[in-house]
Amino acid sequence: MNYILNIETATKNCSVSLAKDGQTVLCQEIAEQGYSHAEKLHVFIEDILKEAGITVRDLKAIAISKGPGSYTGLRIGVSAAKGLCYALQIPLISVDTLQVLAQKVTQYDGLIIPMIDARRMEVYSAVFDANHQKIMEVQAEVLTENSYADITETVYFIGDCQEKCQTVLTKDNFVFLSEIVFPSANEMSPISFEKFTKNEFEDVAYFEPFYLKDFMLNKK
Repeated sequence: MNYILNIETATKNCSVSLAKDGQTVLCQEIAEQGYSHAEKLHVFIEDILKEAGITVRDLKAIAISKGPGSYTGLRIGVSAAKGLCYALQIPLISVDTLQVLAQKVTQYDGLIIPMIDARRMEVYSAVFDANHQKIMEVQAEVLTENSYADITETVYFIGDCQEKCQTVLTKDNFVFLSEIVFPSANEMSPISFEKFTKNEFEDVAYFEPFYLKDFMLNKK
């Protein structure tokens, strides 16, 4: 049995799942406006392991959602994952946050565009086909009425910026899945297990989150 602990903290959702051979066994998460990752993450990890009746010594790897997303959230998640990997001497796996979000869409036609809110009209986005294969790399883009205007297929938009997206993305083939907002560690399970079987691991000492953009300090 290959137990992998998955950690997702790239957005407001603090999410932890335990997977066995690629299938989620338990998942615990909470999305709060004030970002409670520092307070909740380690509690979730302890609770899940206790409920599953295993210890950290039973884990074969730790998987982290690498970004893009919140600077603070990413650093908290990555620090926790690296600390556990170092202490337990087990591999670190990184997973594309937008790929995790895209996995939540179960429609099998058209394209999937997961988006994470950046600032103003800017988003972090990528494009996936109906089989969840990435066909356009992650980018930071400013949305306009011309964004994705050349796509004639049905496009499913998901993420935490639906309201502002709908003010400029108005084509008839655009579908907004408002019930899907944040990526979750639940959808990380099959992705992290596939990477585990292929030995696609990160260097624990040197791995950094995928911020995509330089840090910007907001002045009060």
